[in-house]
Amino acid sequence: MLKRIFDILMALIGIILLLPIFIIISVFIKLDSSEPIFYKQIRVGLNNNDFKLLKFRTMASGSDKKSLITIGNNDTRITKPGTFLRKYKLDELPQLINVLLGDMSLVGPRPEVRRYVSLYDKLQLRVLSVKPGITDLASIQFSNENELLKGQANPEKFYIENIMPKKLNLNLEYIQKMNFFYDLKLIILTIKKIL
Repeated sequence: MLKRIFDILMALIGIILLLPIFIIISVFIKLDSSEPIFYKQIRVGLNNNDFKLLKFRTMASGSDKKSLITIGNNDTRITKPGTFLRKYKLDELPQLINVLLGDMSLVGPRPEVRRYVSLYDKLQLRVLSVKPGITDLASIQFSNENELLKGQANPEKFYIENIMPKKLNLNLEYIQKMNFFYDLKLIILTIKKIL
């Protein structure tokens, strides 16, 4: 209950304080493209239920049909404003709305697309027993994920076989340690990593 109250308060405060930044980002996205400002992607959340995750658009429409993996900032599908937004994780800000709606928490395992969740084993499926989050231990430790994938002959295969299992292990570790103060620590570590 404390986690949910904290999520609502912080998401509301975040949206109010960041509203000018939301507006500026929206203007830059619209100046670059006539496509929608927000990108909605189906992700898998609590209890294996799907929800629509919100992000600021950083790619041309339909890019996710070509590949779900992004390979560094040189990925040709990324828009000009998208490169900047991704570098500073600003594209993730609309997920504060997901937190308000109750689909996500500020801290929790990052939600995956169904395609990758279908590869989870029984133990790994335990990550779906808690709400997904905007940040987690895996996000902090794999903040350079796109760069790791950039040099691979088959980025998706590398992600599935090398990165995804490590991230899931970190998510399972989070579930074991999960408490209010640990969440605060991960939020602070995330802010430090971005700055």
